[in-house]
Amino acid sequence: MLKINNLSKKYDDLLVLDNINLEIADSEFICLLGPSGCGKTTLLRIVAGLEEATTGRITLNNQSITGPNTCIGMVFQDYALFPWRNILDNAIFGLEMKGVDKETARNKARKYLRLLGLERFEKSHPHELSGGMKQRVAILRALLIKPEVLLMDEPFGALDAQTRNQLQIELLKIWNKDKKTVLFVTHSVDEAAYLADRVIILSKRPGRIKETIEINLPRPRDRTSMEVNKIRSRVLKTLGAEQEAQA
Repeated sequence: MLKINNLSKKYDDLLVLDNINLEIADSEFICLLGPSGCGKTTLLRIVAGLEEATTGRITLNNQSITGPNTCIGMVFQDYALFPWRNILDNAIFGLEMKGVDKETARNKARKYLRLLGLERFEKSHPHELSGGMKQRVAILRALLIKPEVLLMDEPFGALDAQTRNQLQIELLKIWNKDKKTVLFVTHSVDEAAYLADRVIILSKRPGRIKETIEINLPRPRDRTSMEVNKIRSRVLKTLGAEQEAQA
């Protein structure tokens, strides 16, 4: 279980996050929404061990997270692929850093490449791929290190709607297979309603947990169903109130 206790973050005199308390069960898929500037990405970076909290504590299975940890993987919005490496060697970078020999790492990666429909592109370089294909590689790289928790910072935000929907479907297939705990930052209400077990909505800065919405709907979900529309409307109502308060 991932626990965030009494977490706050200040940059000089600017309070960005205030008293965040959150427990995320093993294999739970959480989407985090909130107005721009409310600290969503900052929270993710603190959980990843890339930044320090000003106050509070984060634990994974009762062990404190105080820096980067191989139990936690992160997928960024900008792909962060190495242009000089082909797709296969980009995917195995994390395994190499853990000391896995290259051939073993490549064999592990090829299984996921097939799952993501990228087996024909393993020798291609990032500049030869579409944005959606690059993000598949970034997700694969994070998954290959076998993290217990996968952090995703608006991973599909720069993609067109059709590609975004397709990658959401593929992500859920992988999640159903591996059952990772996922903390997923998004600005898309539709995305959250389609993906999440729970939607956590942060207030305007300083970010506080404004509302938690449980989604007890089976997957795959019909994006146009009455049940999903009710979730979408509830999220939009809370976000709208925050945006009005921010204005």
